[in-house]
Amino acid sequence: MAHDHETHGHHHHDHTDIDWSRMAEHLETQAELFTPLYERALAWLGHKQTEPGLIVDAGSGPGVLSCLLADAFPGARVVAVDGAEPLLERAQARAERLGVADRFGTLAGELPGILDDLDYPVDLLWASRSLHHLGDQRSGIAAFAARLARGGTLALMEGGLPARFLPRDIGIGRPGLQARLDALEEEWFAAMRANLPDSVAEAEDWPALMASAGLRHTGTRSFMLDLPAPTTDRARAYIAASLGRLRDVFAERLDAGDRETLDRLLDPEDAASVHRRPDVFVLAVHTVHTAVRTG
Repeated sequence: MAHDHETHGHHHHDHTDIDWSRMAEHLETQAELFTPLYERALAWLGHKQTEPGLIVDAGSGPGVLSCLLADAFPGARVVAVDGAEPLLERAQARAERLGVADRFGTLAGELPGILDDLDYPVDLLWASRSLHHLGDQRSGIAAFAARLARGGTLALMEGGLPARFLPRDIGIGRPGLQARLDALEEEWFAAMRANLPDSVAEAEDWPALMASAGLRHTGTRSFMLDLPAPTTDRARAYIAASLGRLRDVFAERLDAGDRETLDRLLDPEDAASVHRRPDVFVLAVHTVHTAVRTG
């Protein structure tokens, strides 16, 4: 599971009514908060794919991870690929701010077809929770694999565990609120997948899907973000934004008690809110699967 509260509306879809600046800020805040997790994942990846020449971040969003890739692999050129040009503009600005713009580029278009516009085979193709927004994930992986150089690595970040922000019993409402939100989000995620163009139901055995594309599975590992209570204001803001989006999306499907609990958790004036209570934390796990092109 662990779809990372993507119920806020995801940047890989072509919604003309999206407020890109707000969306970008949320995506940036989330990725910045998760940086320790990503850095550990990229360090692990660095032992598998040494000194890649070309790295592609497929579904890069505003480029936080793209820049971490540039940092982790100082000899590589990094190309951030996304369907949303406003997010790529932010990615480019971030690269300039961090001093890696001389080996950083962007490519705007829908995955996976846009990858045909790359000039060279890819040594490391990183896809962080972008694959599950393609209707046909099997053919998506095949398209990713086709762009790899011989010896190149595909790294998929998919799955893991749902994030936890609160104890089971928070002293207000019915215990187990987050587990009930998880169940609603699972249903939402299944409906999102079913409604994608060319949607194909597929068992989410990522190593098997990589093997079906002719790649050799080289590893699966999970990485944890552990920001214990009492946590930072930045983490609190992320928690409030995440719960706020879930409250908005699931307003009609929550029972009255859970709606009231969420309203209290989101009210900065309430001592029981995530803004003020001492027991909020961020605990999350993301899983990375790697496979190499041998032929």
